[in-house]
Amino acid sequence: MRNKYIPKVLKEYRKKNHYSVNEVAFMLHERSIDVAPKTIYGWESGQAQPSADVLLVLCELYNVTNILSAFGYDNEGDFNLTSQERALIKSYRAHPELQEAVNILLSHRPQK
Repeated sequence: MRNKYIPKVLKEYRKKNHYSVNEVAFMLHERSIDVAPKTIYGWESGQAQPSADVLLVLCELYNVTNILSAFGYDNEGDFNLTSQERALIKSYRAHPELQEAVNILLSHRPQK
């Protein structure tokens, strides 16, 4: 199923980053993805869509941080984390031996 937002978003982010189509083709080539500039134009016009792997590389090149939101997927129920919250989650994940104690402290019962 095609995502109707992909062409618009790819073009918008490429321009936000001040990249020409030739520059993007070169950057993809540096990552062992060989595409012609006309292929990139095709992605931006909606004539074709990049594979999921290439789309992720493009998002990295274009500094797309919230990929789902950028491409029109509803994040209802989602919320943005602060940098402190992200750090806490990383610490939590890095210490599985403490997770049970943290869950008890926060009165959170993991779903099984």
